Amino acid sequence: MKTRVGIVGPRDTVEIMNEIAQEFDEKMIPICFEYKNAVETTEIVEKNQHAIDIWVFSGLTPYSLAKKSSSNQLFFYLKFNGSSLTRSLLDVVYKGKKELDRISFDMLEKRDVTETYRSLNVSDENCHLYEYHGFTPIEEIVNFHADLYEEGKVSVCVTCLSDVFEILNSKNIPVYRVTPTRANMRSTFSIALQQWEALNFKQSQLTVMLITIDNINKIEKPHSFSYDLHRLNLELQSAVLSFTESISGSFLSIGTGTFIIFSTRGSLQDAGHQSVRLLDQLSIITDLPANIGIGYGDSSLAAEENARLALLHAQNYNPNSAFLVENNGTVKGPLNKTKSISFEFRNEDEAIGNLLKESGVSITSFNKIMSVQRNLGKHNITAAEIAEWLKMTERNARRLLTNLTNVGIAKVVGQEAPTTRGRPRNIYQVGLDLLSNNGE
Repeated sequence: MKTRVGIVGPRDTVEIMNEIAQEFDEKMIPICFEYKNAVETTEIVEKNQHAIDIWVFSGLTPYSLAKKSSSNQLFFYLKFNGSSLTRSLLDVVYKGKKELDRISFDMLEKRDVTETYRSLNVSDENCHLYEYHGFTPIEEIVNFHADLYEEGKVSVCVTCLSDVFEILNSKNIPVYRVTPTRANMRSTFSIALQQWEALNFKQSQLTVMLITIDNINKIEKPHSFSYDLHRLNLELQSAVLSFTESISGSFLSIGTGTFIIFSTRGSLQDAGHQSVRLLDQLSIITDLPANIGIGYGDSSLAAEENARLALLHAQNYNPNSAFLVENNGTVKGPLNKTKSISFEFRNEDEAIGNLLKESGVSITSFNKIMSVQRNLGKHNITAAEIAEWLKMTERNARRLLTNLTNVGIAKVVGQEAPTTRGRPRNIYQVGLDLLSNNGE
C-alpha cells in the first residue's frame, strides 16, 4: 500500500517537490497543499490529517507551525544547507552584479554561511545573520533585513522565506531567495519513507499481555465448590474482555484469575495508561492484588516470553503494578507509577559479567541502579534513593552499593547528613566508566 505524503509550502517549491515525488511513484502518493502565507500551515494539517500518512514541509517555519496542530503524525522538512546558499550567492554575483561582503541572511545555520564563504575565499565579516529560534512573525524578519539595508550596512538581502522575499521585493529592496536543492528533496523523501516503514513495522509487532490476580484460589472453601470464586472469575473475565475489545485484540483465560491478551503494538500505543486503566477496573471488582506483564516481539513466542518476564518484574516489585519488556530486552516500569525506570536484563560483555559475578550483584540489579541514577538526573545516588525506587530495604541497597564499590564499578564521592539522628550517609557514583578511570 502506497504512503500518502502531504507536501506543504509555497507554490513554486511545492511544484518542484511534487516533481521529485514522482520519482518515488512505487512507494508514495503525493498530495500537495499550497499556501500564500506560512501561517496557513496549522489549519492545512488540522483539516487534512485524516487523509495523510506523513507530512513533508518546504522549510522549518511551516514545520514549526504544523507542530501547533493536534496531529501526532510524522513531520519532516527540507533543510537549507551550503549547496542551497551557494546557488543563491551565484545569482547575487552574476545576475545582481553585487558583492558578497555585505549581505543579510535569515533562517540559515551560521556554520553553513561561514563554511560557504570560506570555500569561496570571501570574508563574511560584514555579513549579518538572523538565526532561527522558534517561530517568529514574518514582520520581524522583514524588519531585520529592511533596517540593515536602509542603514547602508548591507547591499542585498538573502532570505529562505517566500513571504519575506515577496515583501522585500515590493519595497524595492534587492533580495534573493534560498531554495532547497533537488538532492535535498530526494534525501528528505527517502528518509521520510524509511521512517514511516520502520514505524509501520514496529506498530505491527505482536504484543502479549499477561494479567494475574494473586491469591484468588484462597477464596475457595475447602472440600466444596466455591460459587463466589466462579462469579468473581466471570466478573474479572468480563472486564478483561471489554479491555481486549477496546484494543482490537483477542484473549484467553488460562486459569482462574489468569488471562492472556494478544494484540499488536499499534493497538497498544499507550501501554502505560492502558495498563493503569485495566488495573483500576480490576481493583473495583476485587481487593486482591493484580499484576500485568506486557511483552513485544516479532513472533508470538518471543512476545509471550517477554510478557512472562515483565510479569515477573511486576510481581517482584509491588502488588497492582505493570511492567513491559521491549523486543530488544529492555525492561520498563512500573508503568503505573510516576517514578518508572528502563533497564536491560542482559549483558554481553564477559569482563563486566565476571566483575558482577564477583560482586554478587546481578546484571538486572546493576542495570536498575544505573537507571535510577539516570532518572534522578545526576551522577550520584544514595542507598535511600535506591531503596525508594526499587522497593527494597536501605540495608539491602547499601549492600549492593558496597559490593559494587569493592569491584570498582561504584565509588563513594561524598556524604550527606541524615534527616534523623545517625551517621552520615554515603553518596555513591555508579558506572562502568569508573573502570577505565581506575586503569589510567
